[in-house]
Amino acid sequence: MFSLKHRRAAGVAIVGLVAAIVPVAAAAHVKWFAPYIVDASPAPLTRTLTDPWFWTGIALVLVFFIVTRLFERSAVGNVALDTMDRVTNPLWLRLDDFVRIMIAAFFVAIFSVGGVYLTPDLKTPSEWVSWFQLLIAAGIVSRRTMPFSAAGIIFLWVLALRDYDFFHLLDYLALGVAVAAYLVLEASGRAEWRKHRFEVLRWGVAIALMWSSLEKFAYPEWFYPLVLEKPFLTFGLPRDVFIPMAGVAEFAMGFGLLATPLVRRLSAVALFVIFNAAVYPFGRVDLIGHALIMAIIVVIAVDHTRELHFWSWIRRSLIGVPLGLASALVIFATAYWGLHAGFYGADSRTMAEILAKERQMATHSYSPEHPHGPQGTVAVDDAGAPSAVIPENLDPSSVTAAYEQSMMGMHDEMMSGLRHKDPDVAFVLGMIPHHQGAIDMARIQLAAGSDPENMELARQIIAEQQREIAAMHAWLRERGIEIPGS
Repeated sequence: MFSLKHRRAAGVAIVGLVAAIVPVAAAAHVKWFAPYIVDASPAPLTRTLTDPWFWTGIALVLVFFIVTRLFERSAVGNVALDTMDRVTNPLWLRLDDFVRIMIAAFFVAIFSVGGVYLTPDLKTPSEWVSWFQLLIAAGIVSRRTMPFSAAGIIFLWVLALRDYDFFHLLDYLALGVAVAAYLVLEASGRAEWRKHRFEVLRWGVAIALMWSSLEKFAYPEWFYPLVLEKPFLTFGLPRDVFIPMAGVAEFAMGFGLLATPLVRRLSAVALFVIFNAAVYPFGRVDLIGHALIMAIIVVIAVDHTRELHFWSWIRRSLIGVPLGLASALVIFATAYWGLHAGFYGADSRTMAEILAKERQMATHSYSPEHPHGPQGTVAVDDAGAPSAVIPENLDPSSVTAAYEQSMMGMHDEMMSGLRHKDPDVAFVLGMIPHHQGAIDMARIQLAAGSDPENMELARQIIAEQQREIAAMHAWLRERGIEIPGS
């Protein structure tokens, strides 16, 4: 968070929260830990504004931010900045070379991954896109061709609009535009332009973090399966305490990158540690997806610039802490909820309503491509939130009863659907419960079985059958046919 200076005191608790959550925050249509429904309405803002843990997080942020600003104003604070300058001076002198190498390396990496636009989240079947990314990397070698690489980055973002709509591409807009702007400014011969080249990178990462952090408040259900599968991420805190406080921490961390020199550099150091800590539990895909952000975080930590070009008086004053944070929260929340309503309408169902209707984690399913999903065994409570995992090691009588119940429910619903007068509709209405029966049996296998091959087969069945059920639901909706149970 921007008050990351808390590395020093009780702020360690908030940093710990972010360490677990930040790695899952930068994504869109399909995060690399689990798929989810993007056009579901976000939870009402009143849910967040009446959450005491949200306000607890805000209070901690304000206290530690103000304490750090007071420290920065002192003589000791200046010594701390001078020390950071001396330690980072070798890289500072070659910082442009570092940035260009890292941008080029990133595009080589996603070229090697293949089948993506600008991040592992945004997949594409177009093979030529990968070769275009290699051209972008090659263009960064020379300052003369850097503007063309910048245009190529913007082009890929616009191209992704064919497959991913504008709202969830906003997760990548700020960072993509910032990198492109850096390349243009670095290639410029005008000193008054070039002096802002690192600043645009900092604003890009800050905006990206603040925007993506709102998912913790708008769609906390997206993170429930991850918490169930990896409970160590919460450091022992209850789920509904951890998620809102982590959202505050991430938002504040992004905001801190726009603050005064010591605050933003300490924030960057903490972020760098956090993103690196995420690589082991989340794997190489996470490293590739966040590589460019991590490189820019290094730039922010190394940047010796102490001049504030915009709103310097308010950013330096103590009153600017609550005013700035409150203003940022209002601006970003209004934009997030307002744009979502503009793109998808205000009457779509929320995640909680979808889950309550479907009685299953329809937005998260096990897939080898998204191994951090909930393994397809998540139960749902009356509010639509995941409440428990089917118990392991069921006794034989319970397993038999579970299989029989799943088959009886499947048979009745399937026969009811097959009676539809339209043979095409009958086929789909019959296949939906048939597939659901397979999912139910696979869940029982995961809960009670032990054979590794069968367990893997069950996971694949859940992933494939849920994907096909979603496709059949979409087919029915396109034709205005009521879906049973909805």
